[in-house]
Amino acid sequence: MEGGGGSGNKTTGGLAGFFGASGAGYSHADLAGVPLTGMNPLSPYLNVDPRYLVQDTDEFILPTGANKTRGRFELAFFTIGGCCMTGAAFGAVNGLRLGLKETQNMAWSKPRNVQILNMVTRQGALWANTLGSLALLYSAFGVIIEKTRGAEDDLNTVAAGTMTGMLYKCTGGLRGVARGGLAGLTLTSLYALYNNWEHMKGSLLQQSL
Repeated sequence: MEGGGGSGNKTTGGLAGFFGASGAGYSHADLAGVPLTGMNPLSPYLNVDPRYLVQDTDEFILPTGANKTRGRFELAFFTIGGCCMTGAAFGAVNGLRLGLKETQNMAWSKPRNVQILNMVTRQGALWANTLGSLALLYSAFGVIIEKTRGAEDDLNTVAAGTMTGMLYKCTGGLRGVARGGLAGLTLTSLYALYNNWEHMKGSLLQQSL
């Protein structure tokens, strides 16, 4: 019987040593009085310092003097490309609509398909060129105004939109310039109002209280 008990203890000790739990290890009570100078207590579930699991700072390291948000120059490429793609898609749909309308009296044949395809490509290129040009002018004016004023706010947006409309319609005389400037002013003012709507709502609520 004693031999069986001894063999059982040996087996248990062997399994404990295999899994890394030796009999000579220290318990939590033994380690309770050990000071941890400059360290936080380790997690009971992970052998990792919890300080490294908390993201108190930004994930990315920015260069010295760099802004946390992208400026107008960085956003200009996205704006121009997005407007060109949007114009091409809108123009293609509009060209398909016009092509079907102009050839509704024709039977489905190769000449009709070619005419519809020509209308789609023509309208797509026209709208892509128009919106791309507007985005290019708007981005250029925005970057120039931002560098001149040394600040980035909604005033730059409204000023860039107004100047874009005026320059785009400058071939139509003073009346065209006025209409283009008014259109640019209206669109950019609505955009600025949309961006600051939550802030304005919060300010109004605080004033009412």
